[in-house]
Amino acid sequence: MAQLRQDYQRFVDLDTEIVVVGPEDAGSFRKYWEKENLPFVGLPDPAHTVLKLYGQEVKIFKLGRMPAQMLIDRSGMLRYVHYGHSMADIPPNEEILDLIGRQNPDAR
Repeated sequence: MAQLRQDYQRFVDLDTEIVVVGPEDAGSFRKYWEKENLPFVGLPDPAHTVLKLYGQEVKIFKLGRMPAQMLIDRSGMLRYVHYGHSMADIPPNEEILDLIGRQNPDAR
């Protein structure tokens, strides 16, 4: 999430909202968000509702939920998805920002 915070303004400049979904309950999520002063939306998903909806994997031997990054447009259409194979398998912000720019060239 540090990577997302680092380039948050660049996402905002592209008229993009970041939403981070996690397995924690609402109280734990709120405490973490306040402690880390994260500027984007955090959505607790302890029942794994969003996880199941978008097919995010859980691998017990690799510490739980695998990373997943998705671009969803305003109409709800899934435009890009990257399912990580390990906790470190996260695309760089540059790759995501480029994809957003290509999806919405007027926002550049």
